[in-house]
Amino acid sequence: MISTLEKEVTFRFLKARKKDGFLNVISIFSFIGISLGVAVLIIVMSVMNGFRTELINKIVGFNPHVTVKPYNNPIEYKNYDKVLKTISENLVLSNSSEAIIIRDQNSKGVLLRGYLGEDFSKLELINNKNFLGQNKKIEKNSISIGRELSFNLDLNIGDNITLMSSSGVETIIGNLPKQKTFIITSIFESGLAEFDNNVIFLNLNTLEEFSNLSIDERNLEIYLKDPKNIEQQKNLIQKNYPNDLVFTWADMNRSLFSALKVERNVMFIILSLIIIVAAFNIISGLTILVKNKTRDIAILKSIGVLNKSIIKIFFLVGVIIGSTATFFGIVIGITFSYYVENLRVFLSETFDLTLFPEEIYFLSTMPSEINFNSIFLISICSIFITILVSIFPAVKAAKLDPVKSLKYE
Repeated sequence: MISTLEKEVTFRFLKARKKDGFLNVISIFSFIGISLGVAVLIIVMSVMNGFRTELINKIVGFNPHVTVKPYNNPIEYKNYDKVLKTISENLVLSNSSEAIIIRDQNSKGVLLRGYLGEDFSKLELINNKNFLGQNKKIEKNSISIGRELSFNLDLNIGDNITLMSSSGVETIIGNLPKQKTFIITSIFESGLAEFDNNVIFLNLNTLEEFSNLSIDERNLEIYLKDPKNIEQQKNLIQKNYPNDLVFTWADMNRSLFSALKVERNVMFIILSLIIIVAAFNIISGLTILVKNKTRDIAILKSIGVLNKSIIKIFFLVGVIIGSTATFFGIVIGITFSYYVENLRVFLSETFDLTLFPEEIYFLSTMPSEINFNSIFLISICSIFITILVSIFPAVKAAKLDPVKSLKYE
């Protein structure tokens, strides 16, 4: 328990005095350093959490949740069991290949993904508000391209483009690549610039004819009701298709999310050093405070104040500075995290800077997700560091000899 005397002396020592000018500067810098460290850590963690969540949502929205690829025999999916029916929302057949798109003097390699007309309209990507086009079914000789690709090649709905297949056709002069002209009937936007610039959708039958693919090579795409709880559901699906290759959106992007996790942990450690450095200023401040208050400490001891009370007083001074700085940093961090996209837009427009290029980060806006578990962890770490650095000066204050301290006063 903390007595009334200990509280009074603690708050008296916290009050600024003119003669304690240098001490006040150190205390202010300690406060600002801890506040900024906590705020920056919260902002960075929020942006990285938001980036990961947005990236998952975009990838899950664009890719099938689970893909079953046949080895030898074609996939049977009409009579799947009750378990698979319970966890899945849609089942569609697909196939894919590569091609070169030719437009005027420009050419570009693209990935072709084929769906049956009725299956194409089931895709989440096609049913979002950014989809352009009246017909949500993919017909023969029609294609759907991404927004980025339409910008880069100056394409629009109704334009014709030529695709050159990676497979060839035998002629009297040798093997020549197939070429076919398609009409653009829709433009999609996944939110991932890399996908929008490199993927084209077309009719499944047309794709197989164009790329010399067999019907037996068709993949089964499974769209789950809960795509984030993926590993357990993958195991259930694997039991239904023991002789086929089963992989998920997480398997396809494992290296990316592993890199994000490592980067997030490293950033947490590096930015925590800011708090540690700032907290060590508290040691300097409390040490100077002990030296300045030597006479006061001696008087307190001479009137019967116990050593443990002296320890509590100086310990509380350090903890109050660290705790209030932590709280202030949390307020700043949450505020900036909430308005980080507005701040990015303001800085970009004011100073003509590109702070978040789409081609690098895949996303068009800077995401932010305030995770209160992370904030709680950051707060605990900050206060714990403050407690540690406050112990030494407090113990040193309690060890002062009142006789020696008052001898020259």
